[in-house]
Amino acid sequence: MEKGTDIVTGTPGRVRDMIDRRALNLADIRILVLDEADRMLDMGFIEDIEYIMKAMPPERQMLLFSATMPEGVKRLAYDYMPKPKEILVSRDEVVLDLTKQYYISVGRRNKTWALCRILDIDKPKAIIFCQTKRMVDILEERLTGLKYKVEAIHGDLPQSRREKVIRDLKEGRIDLLIATDVAARGLDIDDIEYVINYDMPDDVDTYIHRIGRTGRAGKEGVAVSFVTSNEEYLIREFEARTAMEITKRDVPDKDEGERDTVRKVVDYDQLSDPFGMVKFEINLGKNDGYGKVMLADFIIRNARIRDAAIGKIEVGEDSSVVEVHRDFGNRMTMDLPKSKHKGKRIAVEVLH
Repeated sequence: MEKGTDIVTGTPGRVRDMIDRRALNLADIRILVLDEADRMLDMGFIEDIEYIMKAMPPERQMLLFSATMPEGVKRLAYDYMPKPKEILVSRDEVVLDLTKQYYISVGRRNKTWALCRILDIDKPKAIIFCQTKRMVDILEERLTGLKYKVEAIHGDLPQSRREKVIRDLKEGRIDLLIATDVAARGLDIDDIEYVINYDMPDDVDTYIHRIGRTGRAGKEGVAVSFVTSNEEYLIREFEARTAMEITKRDVPDKDEGERDTVRKVVDYDQLSDPFGMVKFEINLGKNDGYGKVMLADFIIRNARIRDAAIGKIEVGEDSSVVEVHRDFGNRMTMDLPKSKHKGKRIAVEVLH
């Protein structure tokens, strides 16, 4: 820059730093290009961008490039561009004929179990998307510990590290890439067989961008989304807005005798109703001399459960169904069976 240059490219923070150091003078700038404008705003660069624009002459041409056009980008355009025009160069392919789309209803605690089932049975070359950098790091550590060939990519990694990870994936040294949306922008890898949404995206544009990483160059691809019970509405919303079918799929079954890499656990969050209540069946009923009050007292005393955590009770002849708050699920299944009624062992089953 000291010798003179026609074009300067940089991140907002670094460009601002160069202005403050007086290493970069923007007085003669004629064209400003803001690439990935939607992600710039998502990542909180708006203050830096406004600072940079104020250092430029008001008479300039400004170009905003954005894969999507959210309200924040439109506001930026109207605040800083006289009579802006929107030009649609290309539209994301909403009809992805070569990509089969599925979702699996699975709770947060069993996502890693479901993921390892898919990886063990289908053995795909895959990109796994998470919502946060922290979740990317956690999942990479888990899968590496389980001996999968995996690496991670997110915004905190230096560019040289990101480039190495992409080379490793392209050249087959790893099978799995875990990424955030920001880091995965612009990835151009043609032989990705699976995209797995470990965390469901919040908006349809991000969903389309993610699943567009597979089903490329004439090859078929598979997109699988892990959806908790609280997120299933997103599937209906995405189907309605894109006119695409997202088919429900079960976690694939292992062959008889094969052991899971990760053990499935009871996920009370997934099983609970909107009030957090889970139904349990207990082998005590009217024939054992129990009514609702007596049965509630027995549970409170033997499972160390607060009375406020017990909901509706349906007493049958030989067994009863009791609603208990999910926070006490383990006490119902682990502590209550240790007790007895007149020598009879107590059996408890979670109702799905």
